[in-house]
Amino acid sequence: MLVNKIKDMKRTIVLLALLFIAMSLNVQQSKSFYDYKVKDINGAVFDLSSLRGKKVLVVNTASKCGFTPQYADLEKLYLEYKDKNFVIIGFPANNFLRQEPGTDEEIRTFCTANYGVTFPLMSKISVKGNDMHPLYKWLTKKELNGVMDSDVSWNFQKYLIDEKGTLVDMLPPKEKPYSERIISWLNK
Repeated sequence: MLVNKIKDMKRTIVLLALLFIAMSLNVQQSKSFYDYKVKDINGAVFDLSSLRGKKVLVVNTASKCGFTPQYADLEKLYLEYKDKNFVIIGFPANNFLRQEPGTDEEIRTFCTANYGVTFPLMSKISVKGNDMHPLYKWLTKKELNGVMDSDVSWNFQKYLIDEKGTLVDMLPPKEKPYSERIISWLNK
């Protein structure tokens, strides 16, 4: 009887150890913001791990949208806070009524000429649908980001990422770059 109890205890310990290992592997396999690489608007690889220690505002952009004037406030915000470990990353996307039809070169020229954009712009991607970019899958799926589910509802939706690469919040397109939530988050 004692021998059977010892065998049962050993099996339980082995099963718990295997369960712990499986859980550890699952945690290690989940990605963080820093695990992604994207292409910048010039076609070069941009490793998001280069942003460790910075607060990041990720925004999907479009050149022919009612919210396009937000580029001006995004640039102003970037210039005001970039020396305080903050960066904005713009992801042009043509997912909403074809409001970003241009090539990367056309988008860069438009943003520079009309809004003086100096914050990093990435190559045009898809932010929803079957061809959604993997970074946006991470941003919008709680099972991947560990924080929240969201849908990208329109151009200029904003995602806040903290200095550790954790998703903090999502702000709808109508919420302007100088909203109280963004400024409060930046000044924490």
